[in-house]
Amino acid sequence: MVEKVNRLYQQVVEVTYDYLGPAADRFIDRQIRNHLEKRPEQLLEQDLNELIDWIRLAMGLLTNDNKMINKYIRSLKLLTIAARKTGTNDKTRLRFS
Repeated sequence: MVEKVNRLYQQVVEVTYDYLGPAADRFIDRQIRNHLEKRPEQLLEQDLNELIDWIRLAMGLLTNDNKMINKYIRSLKLLTIAARKTGTNDKTRLRFS
């Protein structure tokens, strides 16, 4: 099966993996589908700020470690800067599974 993977989505998952481990992909997928009402491969740079707000809220329900949440959110916000500089939304790659 060939699946188109949005590079920006993959970067968000990679950052999230540092905090949620193997649950990162499923967590981000649910945030995008439930709150942004789109598929992960449709994630755009302009969606990042809203996605980050939802992630902050969800993480606040999972843990009281505000220091960790703030570090995680800062890491995600760096992606918004990088996406603007590189045009990340235009880059996709194929993943074979």
